[in-house]
Amino acid sequence: MPIMSTVKRTPPVAPETKPSCGSDCKGGSCGCGAKCHCGTFGKKLIFTLFGLLLVYCIFFLGTLISNNMKKGQYIGMADKTERMITVSGYGKSTAQNDIAVTTIGYSNTDKNVAVAQAKNKEVMDKVTADLTKLGIEDKDLQTNYSIYPEYDYTQDRGQELKGYKVTHSVTVKIRDLSKINDVLGLAGTYGANEVSGLSFTIDDETTLKDIARQRAIDDAKAKAGYLAQSLGVKIVSVVSYNEYESSNNVYYSKYLNMAEGGGLSADSASPSTVSGGTQDMVMNVSVTYEITQ
Repeated sequence: MPIMSTVKRTPPVAPETKPSCGSDCKGGSCGCGAKCHCGTFGKKLIFTLFGLLLVYCIFFLGTLISNNMKKGQYIGMADKTERMITVSGYGKSTAQNDIAVTTIGYSNTDKNVAVAQAKNKEVMDKVTADLTKLGIEDKDLQTNYSIYPEYDYTQDRGQELKGYKVTHSVTVKIRDLSKINDVLGLAGTYGANEVSGLSFTIDDETTLKDIARQRAIDDAKAKAGYLAQSLGVKIVSVVSYNEYESSNNVYYSKYLNMAEGGGLSADSASPSTVSGGTQDMVMNVSVTYEITQ
């Protein structure tokens, strides 16, 4: 009897299907055998921002506590006030005047403005030319010139043009005081009819002012030192400083005032000697010092 063998066939098994990463990220694992990184970047960013905020809060609270502790040291104490003293200083310097100043001019009127100008120019050109011969430089001559109409008023005719008045004057700085009489004589020679008083001044007042200022400051320092010693305090520093000046200009115009408005004649007596006098420069200062015990 033939033997029949029975072969048992095993049905084919379907391949196992593994879920892909990212299909299920619950619980931090997707079942693929590897750690799931879904959402990790977002969590790190949140943790970083939280950490920065925490550090900021710690520093803020620390600063607040430190400030409150410092304020607590002064509780019940009065506010500190600055201790100061203010003193004034006076200084004066005197110098000999080295410049004389005067003004020589000529005024005339004519109904024809051109004629008035020509006549005025004739007189003043002679004055200016002689000033140059006396050694007066152009920088020491200042010209003033004006033209304006003059009117007569009558009840019948009302306003009527009288003519045009031309005024030309020159202010002269005389540096060589020995030439004062020569300069003043020019007015009488050429008929100049407008002459101002003679004044004296100093050409450069800077040095005079510096000397007066230093004397005023020294005076203030001496007063402050005396007060500090008397009060038993020490001077720390200068808090503020102010100054103002004044000068004493001496004018000599008696001789010229007698001739104002009427001009000087060629034979007018001139002063035998003219003294320039002196000028005082006064400086006043106010200095505030901080003091301590």
